[in-house]
Amino acid sequence: MPFRDAQRPLYEIKANLFKGLSHPYRIRILEILSGGEEVAVADMLSETGLEASHLSQHLAVLRRYRLVVSERRASIVYYRLAHPEVAELLRVARRLLLDILSDDREREAAAASLPEIAHTTGSIPVTAS
Repeated sequence: MPFRDAQRPLYEIKANLFKGLSHPYRIRILEILSGGEEVAVADMLSETGLEASHLSQHLAVLRRYRLVVSERRASIVYYRLAHPEVAELLRVARRLLLDILSDDREREAAAASLPEIAHTTGSIPVTAS
């Protein structure tokens, strides 16, 4: 079926999903959130090592592309994945990464040190073992 102009907006939305994923820190933030629990900004700062302003910019991009949602309670802001399928997408990407690196022993060994992607009930964690 040929690509139609009427379909273009749908493909643009899909492309924007990948724009949201197109930075290593945003991928890590999404991995942190992939356990299904909400995470406070202060905990994400600790986990990522980012400065608050940089984390805020990455979270804004993730919100813009509807990958995360936030909720403020008192002075604390909490984030969670907007869609649980994002966690599965991250696990698939990790498996693909490990497959791509399978012929590069040095990078494959480095991949073994990546933090485990948190998982929700019923999902299988992906590690670089």
